[in-house]
Amino acid sequence: MIQIQTPLTLDVIHSLHAGDHVLLSGTIYTARDAAHLRMMECIQRGTELPIPLKGQIIYYAGPTPTRPGQIVGSIGPTTSVRMDNATPALLERGLSGMIGKGSRGENVKQAMQRYPSVYFAAIGGAAALMARCVTSLEVIAWDDLGPESIKKLVVQELPLIVAVDSEGNDAFQIGQSKYLETLMV
Repeated sequence: MIQIQTPLTLDVIHSLHAGDHVLLSGTIYTARDAAHLRMMECIQRGTELPIPLKGQIIYYAGPTPTRPGQIVGSIGPTTSVRMDNATPALLERGLSGMIGKGSRGENVKQAMQRYPSVYFAAIGGAAALMARCVTSLEVIAWDDLGPESIKKLVVQELPLIVAVDSEGNDAFQIGQSKYLETLMV
């Protein structure tokens, strides 16, 4: 396991490779579909985004309601491809990483090479485990969106896999190719 800390530096981004297992600690932000739409509206209007992007990571998640005595409810990843239309514009403005589930489109992988960044896959079905890694939560913007509001999380050793690295290597495609090779033997 590779231990990494936010904000991500270019050295860290370039050191990560598709398939690497990491433990992420530091500040990250949550944003899902509705928040991405609003961020794109900010960009189109030329207004400031509600979160800093340079060196930061957005986790595509909307936590469930928090039970008494907990910091956050279950907080599993959502399907990342739903944010693909907005991602290149955010990468251009300094976003360094994303966390979600599933593969990414070619437009995102190309933007990740142009604006060095990394896409992490979170473990689907492990939302309660992910919640245990959150040490604080604060709503930053658009509280009216409920679970889809932008939240600032501090995480400790969040387990992730590098799904797409800054060179465009894709762990999903690599895994499929390796599997297909075993069928041909």
